[in-house]
Amino acid sequence: MKKIIFTDKAPAPIGPYNQSVLVGNTLYTSGQIALHPVTMELVLNNIETETKQVMENMKAVLEAADMTFENVVKATIFIMNMDDFSRINNVYGSYFDEKTAPARETVQVAGLPKGVNVEISMIAVK
Repeated sequence: MKKIIFTDKAPAPIGPYNQSVLVGNTLYTSGQIALHPVTMELVLNNIETETKQVMENMKAVLEAADMTFENVVKATIFIMNMDDFSRINNVYGSYFDEKTAPARETVQVAGLPKGVNVEISMIAVK
């Protein structure tokens, strides 16, 4: 049976989806972009601050399910420009222990919601 996980510490969904869904011990998150959870304004100062906001939003979603980045087994990163990969990767990597980091793919895409530069989704297991 699925359980919807919601927190006001991450941006509210902007469409017909939920922040995350817990099925058994597995959490499936929706992609997070750099929306500030209180103002719902985009944080697009530079790619590092944008990525940090995405990761802070994801952290809040994980915490709402009583999980941390240690529970993440798979991540997907969608980026607009592969030239930003190393800067995104530096911020993303600061949230994980490299020895236990999850599996991951990074994909350059033609467009993302609200014209952002990065979106990240994750799967975590308790």
